[in-house]
Amino acid sequence: MSYQDPLYRMRHAIAGVALALLLSVFAAALLGRWLGDAFGDSYAWRAGLYSALMLYVVVGAVVLFMRVAAHETRPLSASRVALWFASLWLWPALLLRR
Repeated sequence: MSYQDPLYRMRHAIAGVALALLLSVFAAALLGRWLGDAFGDSYAWRAGLYSALMLYVVVGAVVLFMRVAAHETRPLSASRVALWFASLWLWPALLLRR
């Protein structure tokens, strides 16, 4: 494997974002269900909330990857995946911080 390949250098960031995004699918489903039951109690309301949460997380994944991926060099671990997961949900704070 060539160490000059940009994808190889960003392998930890790619894996971290991918795993955090996979976990976020389940978290968005649970959160959409709970919020949907609390406010609307209909399938359409829950599906709409889930879709909005997934859009929020996917946009967060793109923003997070663009801002952080070049500097991520530490190997992937459970704590790193948890940090990526939390960062996906709190990504607007990353935009506010310079």
